[in-house]
Amino acid sequence: MSQPKLLDQYRERLRVKHYSLRTEEAYLHWARRFIYFHGKRHPRDMGAAEVESFLSHLATEERVASSTQNQALAALLFLYREVLQKDLPWLDGVVRAKRTARVPVVLTESEVRALLSQLDGTRWLATSLLYATGMRLLEGLRLRVKDVDFERREITVRDGKGGRDRRTMLPERLIEPLRAHLTRVKGLHERDLAEGFGDVYLPYALSRKYPRAGRSWPWQYVFPSGSRSTDPLDGVIRRHHLDEKVIQRAVSEAARKAGIAKPVSPHVLRHSFATHLLEAGYDIRTVQELLGHKDVSTTMIYTHVLNKGGRGVKSPLDSGGGTAQPPVARDVTANYQITP
Repeated sequence: MSQPKLLDQYRERLRVKHYSLRTEEAYLHWARRFIYFHGKRHPRDMGAAEVESFLSHLATEERVASSTQNQALAALLFLYREVLQKDLPWLDGVVRAKRTARVPVVLTESEVRALLSQLDGTRWLATSLLYATGMRLLEGLRLRVKDVDFERREITVRDGKGGRDRRTMLPERLIEPLRAHLTRVKGLHERDLAEGFGDVYLPYALSRKYPRAGRSWPWQYVFPSGSRSTDPLDGVIRRHHLDEKVIQRAVSEAARKAGIAKPVSPHVLRHSFATHLLEAGYDIRTVQELLGHKDVSTTMIYTHVLNKGGRGVKSPLDSGGGTAQPPVARDVTANYQITP
């Protein structure tokens, strides 16, 4: 019996280690890029020097972000250590992509209200829940019915970034809309069951341990897809969760309609959630726990964008320097030469 191809071995090892499908696709992409960059040579015949030259090429020629270069490095380290059983020496010769310090985009509370006013239905509910809880987009879309506790007014986020679980609040204003939404979702699930479907993806080996759990109501997604599809992992026809692109496009379009002159994505709502809590006086450790940050230093970035001016410093103009009132209004276009 012939040995499986390298990339098939790679994929199998990723699944044994319970990496997500998204990470699997990204790692396989970098493995292919690496192989093609070196003229389709087998990675077994290459080593640290070839890895260094590839990563340096990404930084110097393709000018990728540091996070992109780090992902490529992680993919190649996994390839060599887990698949080829070969340790790479310390990669001292890699030209590192420059890491840029950026302040996150944050919406004001009035901008959030304007954004949400342009949405309706499931898109409004999902987007409102992201802002109200601080969840990441996929954390919200992967939410299961069993993880919404109406009595305790809380949501349990399972297997978040870093594989950690956490709890966040369920806002009062979303309880009734969410109840009504789940009533409709349950009707959809019952129709799926009647048609011989109704199974949902279960993480790890739960589908083998609890064969009937995938068809039960508690395990269903809160935001299911509008159609069934074939699961690429095992070929079973299931109803997956709502595609993240649906919410991404809805938020982008709503921001445009609301006239918000900022780059707005679902993740901006997470930034806004954290900033607004800090503005309201909540302790940074509480915000850290709600966001699921491993280190409080990650949460500290939101203290830089609080609505108190630069680092909370009062401008000298507000302290009496300069004129208190603007000069007489004049035509501000007078300084510009407008040509047809």
